[in-house]
Amino acid sequence: MQTPALSVYRAATGLIAQRGEDFFQLGEAEWDTLFCQSEPAQWLQTQLASATPVAKPAQWLAPIQSQEVWASGVTYLRSRDARMEESKDAGGGSFYDRVYAAERPEIFFKATPHRVIAPGGAMRLRSDSKWNVPEPELALALNRDGRIFGYTVGNDLSSRDIEGENPLYLPQAKVWSDCCALGPGVVVRDPLPLETRIRMTIRRAGQTAFEGATGLDQMKRTLPELAQWLWRDNTFPAGCFLLTGTGLVPPDSFTLQSGDEVAISIDGLGTLTNSIA
Repeated sequence: MQTPALSVYRAATGLIAQRGEDFFQLGEAEWDTLFCQSEPAQWLQTQLASATPVAKPAQWLAPIQSQEVWASGVTYLRSRDARMEESKDAGGGSFYDRVYAAERPEIFFKATPHRVIAPGGAMRLRSDSKWNVPEPELALALNRDGRIFGYTVGNDLSSRDIEGENPLYLPQAKVWSDCCALGPGVVVRDPLPLETRIRMTIRRAGQTAFEGATGLDQMKRTLPELAQWLWRDNTFPAGCFLLTGTGLVPPDSFTLQSGDEVAISIDGLGTLTNSIA
């Protein structure tokens, strides 16, 4: 029996849950409370029993409070090929080929809460990079016990030239102010089907500069596998998010520009739209 999907958001007034077309204020609970539950789906159902109906807020906050954001890399064949291409001059291409085939996945730190941009907000390009790209990714919401309980849309903004110069520069290519976006909310539901599609459209000066799509069926690794590796010898008292890699990479000739708009959609989760500054 499938668990009915519920969406939960952060707003200026607190936690808002969506069931069908209706929105409900979840008392005075904080966002961290959701991630600290052993059974977040059951907790949400209990909270809904006494929740107050409200109008849909005009703006959502980033769906994060004390959670860290981590990320997986080289989980799609297309990502492996792109990473090998960007690093070929630095001799790092074989690193990514080996990671793609290895038992241990690539997992790295991406963002603290203050680096995460809300839906509709502006992400920022690195000032010392000339090749910046968005990376549309499925983000897993993991509770404090390491269990996947929900999903959201993520944008892992990346500086490809910095990482391509030397794989040891990965932290600088991935982590800076306003480098990550999540949202609109977390959808608490049963596991997503492999047919789930991920789409991205980049608009520039009112025109489509890039669009493409991929699917979870193109991933080499499973979502529980990635979560399990993240939790090895690590703890997250308020849970965390795990970005699961990208299979959708713009051509090498493309780089983001200030004023671009990036829209990422994932079936069943909604659309995350952010501008680029």
